Amino acid sequence: MSESEVTVRIGLGIDFHRFDPERTLVLGGVEIPYDRGLAGHSDADVLLHAICDALLGAAALGDIGQHFPTDDPAYEGISSLELLRRTVLLLAGAGYAPHQVDAVVVAERPMIAPHVPLMRERIAAALGGEISAVSVKATTPEGMGALGRGEGIGAWAVALIRSVSSGSNPRFQGRSTRQKS
Repeated sequence: MSESEVTVRIGLGIDFHRFDPERTLVLGGVEIPYDRGLAGHSDADVLLHAICDALLGAAALGDIGQHFPTDDPAYEGISSLELLRRTVLLLAGAGYAPHQVDAVVVAERPMIAPHVPLMRERIAAALGGEISAVSVKATTPEGMGALGRGEGIGAWAVALIRSVSSGSNPRFQGRSTRQKS
């Protein structure tokens, strides 16, 4: 496949988790100091779950629950960074690689912004690419709904993937797919 024949696809991922006072809060692969974590079978990293779903959706490979089911003890307590790495391998098996990720965390509390640089770094590393192709933002729901009442955290993610030829490196590039002159 030549560079001019690269196919790009986009996917959307959304996830929500309730707070659990017995757990540690992990977002974007980063432990965040807070009095509650998120409930879930894995480490409940809502941000990485949304990114996994966006990547899987772009490749039409189903969703995170299909590949890493909550009734499988192998995934109990697993790091969602590992789930993200495994998602990249699923993409590679289908002939795709991540190209860019853009995500937003929606939470009334805690403050997410101070942790975003490390989140971006860890996400890029799990994807095998450059931090410049990973965007993480945060917003509050301004007191509206369950998230606004502080019952949990939500995340939305969009992922752009590209096709890769069998002889190329399928890892995340974070670079332009335009033909080189």
